[in-house]
Amino acid sequence: MIDYKKAGVDIDKANLFVKKIKPLIKKTKIKEVLSDIGPFAGFFSAKEFKNYKHPVLVSSTDGVGTKIKLCVATQKYSVAGYDLVAMNVNDIITSGARPLFFLDYFATSKLDIFVGTELIKGIIKGCRDSAMSLIGGETAELPGFYKKGEFDLAGFSVGVVDKDKIITGKGIRKGDIIAGFPSSGPHSNGYSLIRKVFSIKEVKNKWGISLLPSTRIYVKDVLSLLHKDVKIKGMAHITGGGFYDNIERILLPNLDAVIEKKSWSTPGVFKEIQRRAEIKDQKMYRTFNMGIGFILIIPENEWKKVSRLNKSSDKKILQIGRIDKGNGKVNIV
Repeated sequence: MIDYKKAGVDIDKANLFVKKIKPLIKKTKIKEVLSDIGPFAGFFSAKEFKNYKHPVLVSSTDGVGTKIKLCVATQKYSVAGYDLVAMNVNDIITSGARPLFFLDYFATSKLDIFVGTELIKGIIKGCRDSAMSLIGGETAELPGFYKKGEFDLAGFSVGVVDKDKIITGKGIRKGDIIAGFPSSGPHSNGYSLIRKVFSIKEVKNKWGISLLPSTRIYVKDVLSLLHKDVKIKGMAHITGGGFYDNIERILLPNLDAVIEKKSWSTPGVFKEIQRRAEIKDQKMYRTFNMGIGFILIIPENEWKKVSRLNKSSDKKILQIGRIDKGNGKVNIV
């Protein structure tokens, strides 16, 4: 006889996993969440929207990519969980939206409760650092689809913003300043290349600290500026496509973004990647964040205000470029 468990899917273990993570997930619960983990769907109260004139829901979905391979090799599972949240919420806030809740999808060959719990711990920390709730998720055992020890993650987040406060980039003009928040490392991009030029042994030893930090979450940084009435005309999350593809998304066709690469100190890990891969600057800036994970475009007269707000911060925002006349392109000089 071959039952479901012998076929590779252990329902009892899955139920045990849910019981184990329930107390952890409750730590992210905010008053608008009307359900616990267990029902077929999560519930979020629309009363939250009473403070908005015309609330618009903003959604995002993303994964962690092949960085997961290195997280598995080094057993840094919580990093993968945290990055899952970061890649989603950093996209949502580019519109000026506040993240509300998050859901995850965790698929693996065979459920390992320790691995799953560490992933959830990372997701929970990411949710708390984004001031939102983990409202639900799905765990799937897929024997024969993934190799032993392999897994993949997907995340889904929802935020809200007033319609008349949506940031689109339409107000960007020549002379505006491009400001950037430093990154914590490569974040969750470029790891298919990274895995070609660094061995697992190197990642486990010398290069692990530089290659496997959690992706920085910019939610509180950006919302803090918006709450202090800093006029932000456009924002971009520097992910896959680097500076070129991501900043071009918010440029008008008659404007260029001029990025001054000497305006910040490029972390050594990117220099080492470039040396080993033997690729030119343009490809590096189109693949990696090069030390700047999130950019804002603001009027020139707002820069002094932003500088004052960031004086006491150890994560200072930097002036890294300007907007000029052009044809909708990014120029790195």
